[in-house]
Amino acid sequence: MAMTLRLTDEQTEALRRRAEKEGRSMQQIALRAIDDYLARVADDEYTEMLAEKGAARFADLLRRLGE
Repeated sequence: MAMTLRLTDEQTEALRRRAEKEGRSMQQIALRAIDDYLARVADDEYTEMLAEKGAARFADLLRRLGE
């Protein structure tokens, strides 16, 4: 799927410099950043779900420890 990504002049120049420094295209760097972000968000959501399950499972114990 194609999309348009509008960057500021400063963002474009920073991305261009980074791409040149790494010998990669601007698109490759942008795609990697998106992939990294999506993986990080998925990990955060999974961690939150585990914490909620743990809190529910051990609610009585946590309450007693807090007394």
